[in-house]
Amino acid sequence: MKRFFETIVEKILMASGAITSLTILLIIIFLFSQGAGLFNTPVVEEGYKLAVNPENPVSDLTPEEIKEIFDGEIVNWAQVGGDDEDIVVFRLNDVTSYVSEEELGEGYSLLPQCLSRIVSENKPIIAFLPDTYIPENFSGKILETGDIKPSDFFAGEQWFPTSQPAPLFGIIPLLLGTLLVSVAAILFALPLGLAVAIYMAELASTKMRNILKPVIELLAGIPSVVYGFFGLVVIVPMIHDFFDLPVGESGLAGAIVLAIMALPTVITVAEDAIRSVPRTTKEASLALGASHLQTIFRVILPYSVSGIMAAVVLGIGRAIGETMAVLMVTGNSAVIPTTLLEPVRTIPATIAAELGEAPSGGAHYEALFMLGVILFIITLAISITVEFISARRPKQQM
Repeated sequence: MKRFFETIVEKILMASGAITSLTILLIIIFLFSQGAGLFNTPVVEEGYKLAVNPENPVSDLTPEEIKEIFDGEIVNWAQVGGDDEDIVVFRLNDVTSYVSEEELGEGYSLLPQCLSRIVSENKPIIAFLPDTYIPENFSGKILETGDIKPSDFFAGEQWFPTSQPAPLFGIIPLLLGTLLVSVAAILFALPLGLAVAIYMAELASTKMRNILKPVIELLAGIPSVVYGFFGLVVIVPMIHDFFDLPVGESGLAGAIVLAIMALPTVITVAEDAIRSVPRTTKEASLALGASHLQTIFRVILPYSVSGIMAAVVLGIGRAIGETMAVLMVTGNSAVIPTTLLEPVRTIPATIAAELGEAPSGGAHYEALFMLGVILFIITLAISITVEFISARRPKQQM
């Protein structure tokens, strides 16, 4: 009977492991399948076309050029390889400036013919037109914008997902913002976390260690939104006043909040690594005449360096994946950061802020899933690094 129950428990555990692994695999497949559709999406908003006069020598435009034309930043065709003429932007609601209500016909039945004539009679024009109103005998020239390319996404420097007629999905500002805040956070957290770990493992009394341990574990259990609120009402005003900035929401505020959040991870893992140093190694150092501090810095820390590195990498992973706290204190400005005192936007914060407003199946929706793919790859790389570093520890102890 005992063997029977052991077999049942074994099968249940095996089934649980298989179900968990399959679920994770399906999530990964779903993530990649949703994100990959971005590169089959037209540059111009789906259901619309860009048209120019047939005499216009310009035949294609980049997404950045399209945005700058419709935003009024590019005002002459010579700036994009055309003739020296001022660009005239045309949208559908401008039609009554070119033709009368009578020419449009009853119920706008003659609108397609009117649009064709408007484009053919105005050489400097660029028209943003719905597909349904472009007739078969259209007199204008449709620009070949093609689909969103991987280079537009991975090397793009602008993130404007709601820009019309061509949204921009460049991830460089988001990726740099994520790395800047995360690396700065671990640079803040590592010295303090390592100092606390050394104190708890080697210098603190048992009573003090028993007090500090629950406090550090409590820090790990505080919800991230509480850290974000603390950063918003305490850290952000301090940075604003100290550096005399227009706004206190910045990469520095995010780095400080993330450093506080990463401290429990850094302290716990580093302390475990330090306490795992064999007692005989420490006693040998002391027997040779080294002081306690000399033993710590010249024997214990070099011996446990792989565990400390694992703490650093896990701390970075904790910082990179954080969402709510960063969303609240970094300013959420999707521009390439040059200093920590500027507002930045991270990948997790972008997904959290925009996914609820992105139409399901659209380019914006797919771009956010592709951001999730990038975040998954970064997290996977961090996990592999931790495994690689941890695998070296037994070799050092031989």
